[in-house]
Amino acid sequence: MSKPSSMPQLDDDYEPPLDPSHASRIYFLPNLMTAGNLFCGFSACLRCIEANYAMRDTEGLSAAAISDFKWAVTYIFLAMGFDALDGRLARMGGRESLFGAEFDSIADVVSFGLAPALLVYFLILSPTKGEPELLGLGGLLGFIYLLAAAVRLARFNVITHPLLQKPGVKTNKDFVGLPVPAAAGTVAALVLFLLNLAERDHSLHRWALALPPLLLLIAVLMVSTVRYPSGKTIDLRTRTKLTTWIILVAVGAAVFRFKEYGMLACCLSYIVIGLVNHFRTKTIPKPLPLDSNPPL
Repeated sequence: MSKPSSMPQLDDDYEPPLDPSHASRIYFLPNLMTAGNLFCGFSACLRCIEANYAMRDTEGLSAAAISDFKWAVTYIFLAMGFDALDGRLARMGGRESLFGAEFDSIADVVSFGLAPALLVYFLILSPTKGEPELLGLGGLLGFIYLLAAAVRLARFNVITHPLLQKPGVKTNKDFVGLPVPAAAGTVAALVLFLLNLAERDHSLHRWALALPPLLLLIAVLMVSTVRYPSGKTIDLRTRTKLTTWIILVAVGAAVFRFKEYGMLACCLSYIVIGLVNHFRTKTIPKPLPLDSNPPL
């Protein structure tokens, strides 16, 4: 006697809710930007490895190692630019696809997950040679950051899947959890700040404990429920007040002029804004429900 099959029987006329040919469609410009993102992430990883080799026979940070680490930071920021362009180009041209979303997440794991983890690992732990307990701890913190980035990207793909979106209902455009590019940008900005300090004395011993705790905090924020503004509603038709526009231009000029400090200030401000809004929303008392039968 044959056992009944546990697999659901599909109707011969069943049609998937999404067209497979459309979902896997590759649009040239958005995916070209994603490929640029992946290239920059891979290049940042290579620069971190080259910097580690440059420090092998030297005490502290050599000029070659500092240059390699700065190039790694530059590649991470370039990857952020490509990442911002691919989604915006896809939305502007109506060329969004599930393939593009998955490809973008894979590139982000390399550029904003692996590259910052290697950056911190090689920069902080290579100058502290002879301390194996720090090597093990640093490797663990780097993996925790990489794991949090991968989980954050997977969760983003799930909650933004077209099958989970109600037609005609506007969803909240805020990010749930710290965005992975912002997390990587914060790490890269702090590394750039420390490198400029290290150029004066070629030593990072006094700063060895600064990056690992930040890496752990950022990992927690990525998988948290703290909401961060996305900026997806800003486009070429967005209007603003003259005062606001002048302030933004001035801030942009200051960041460009004092990039080692300005980028770090912008990234940390973005993290603080999300935390402040999160705790302020929690502390606001909710209105009591109206009782249809109040006591006499």
